[in-house]
Amino acid sequence: MASFFRFLEVFALGTWVGGIIYLSFVVAPGAFSALASRDQAGALVGLVLAKLHILGCIAGAVYLAAAVARSRSLAALARPAALAAILMLILTIASQWWVSPRMARLRMEMGSVDTTPRENPLRAEFDRLHRVSVRLEGSVLLLGLAALFLTVRNQR
Repeated sequence: MASFFRFLEVFALGTWVGGIIYLSFVVAPGAFSALASRDQAGALVGLVLAKLHILGCIAGAVYLAAAVARSRSLAALARPAALAAILMLILTIASQWWVSPRMARLRMEMGSVDTTPRENPLRAEFDRLHRVSVRLEGSVLLLGLAALFLTVRNQR
């Protein structure tokens, strides 16, 4: 049974990290190169990111539940890999329910991000939040890689 729970841990983290990599290096660049406008590409990436955040929250919950089940103790949540997963969840929740809604509101107020001058306060705030969003996703990716490494290495 421990092997099954270990599989769930690796599968959950691998799915989450893989999703971030796919969004960052395939979907986003593809959207910005293939769609007619940067506004359309931004809307698509925002939609996909929201789905990825939900997937990440589910994967994080699965990972933590499997870690506890495998060790048969809540002390598993104090291990470095689990702490990284908890931090990943916190950052993902902040991005999904704090940063993304504010960016969506600003996008609606501007009508078009691309045609709004950078000096416009709404655009400046949008650009700032976009940098925060990128940093949050980058942090989740790095934490996920660390958690995945710590999970798969030989533990005794």
